[in-house]
Amino acid sequence: MTMGTPPSSQAYGEPWYWDNRYAHESAPFDWYQKYPALAPLIHLYVPHRHQRVLVVGCGNSVFSEDMVNDGYEDVVNVDISSVVIDAMQAKYSNRQQLKYIKLDVRDMSPFQGGSFDAVIDKGTLDSILCGNNSRQNAAQMLDEVWRVLKDKGVYILITYGTPVYRLALLKESCTWSIKLHVIGDSLPSRNIHLASQVKFGPEGSSEQPGRQLTDPIPLDESGSLVEDVLGKNPDVHYIYVCTKEPKAKE
Repeated sequence: MTMGTPPSSQAYGEPWYWDNRYAHESAPFDWYQKYPALAPLIHLYVPHRHQRVLVVGCGNSVFSEDMVNDGYEDVVNVDISSVVIDAMQAKYSNRQQLKYIKLDVRDMSPFQGGSFDAVIDKGTLDSILCGNNSRQNAAQMLDEVWRVLKDKGVYILITYGTPVYRLALLKESCTWSIKLHVIGDSLPSRNIHLASQVKFGPEGSSEQPGRQLTDPIPLDESGSLVEDVLGKNPDVHYIYVCTKEPKAKE
């Protein structure tokens, strides 16, 4: 499938689509945001370069390479596509700081619980929400992300999903404390635009005078307060920084 014949959004949730895509498109591509744009936030929540990071749904992004170039020493990358993992293993065979593993994020059993200080997700949860049994698959993924994180580890989710949609999903089965940041959507339209999750209108604006990426957006339980701050239909990516809180002992 070429970019001239875009799939239905449901295909984004299917492994065959990604194998086919990466077999025909070998050029690196970063979904949603590139590392330099997100680096201030990564530095804030993953401050130590020796901390172990997991990038889920890595694709052929250079995001992890840029993290290593920025000094991070242990970046593990997983993707469901064997095509892209084989390519990335070959590309980075001489970079011991980068590891690439074929893995389904709904079952990351090769990793022990509490293995990572941070998990970074640029569009993987969004892709899963496009597929069949989306709610169940998303819950399985989030359970696994929570499991492989250390206590007080962070899941950094970059998504089009507004708080009204995402907060309930994040809180359903896992114990998180959540902060929200936003960043302007400045990448080409090749990105996934998930109409079922959030719609952008021509009147939307993400401009907030004086607001920095590292400044959290106020959140209430339902997420509706964000609209008061950003206005309707802001042209942004939402970044949920979810800190793993230990589950209460029964």
